[in-house]
Amino acid sequence: MWYQKTIQLRPRGRGFHLITDEIEQQIPEIARLHVGLAHLFVQHTSASLTLNENADPTVRSDMEAHFNHVAPERAPYYQHTYEGDDNMPAHIKASMLGASVSIPISQGRLALGTWQGIYLGEHRDQGGSRRVVITLQGE
Repeated sequence: MWYQKTIQLRPRGRGFHLITDEIEQQIPEIARLHVGLAHLFVQHTSASLTLNENADPTVRSDMEAHFNHVAPERAPYYQHTYEGDDNMPAHIKASMLGASVSIPISQGRLALGTWQGIYLGEHRDQGGSRRVVITLQGE
């Protein structure tokens, strides 16, 4: 079986946000799959998806601090500056982390590890709502 839908995530401020519950609530169809794969793709160039720690929120704040250090605002060598100080660093962060994640499906659920969660990396100060295409494949 193949199934695909596009969902809207609520707007969030800049940072790393745990969205596992929001994703799972949007895909009740997963319960029909014994084994398969879920692919999530964010349709934006200034946001990213990744998997990481789902329990301690300081991991998310440390991730934000690290990526702000790696891709700082107002670097003198940026040419793409007309969309705001946070825009070019957002593109860099999104490219570094990626626009998608693939997660195995087992017994009708995402087969995440005990401490794993799905993060939305919102790399703009005010990115707005984000679209995620979710594709389920399995039997």
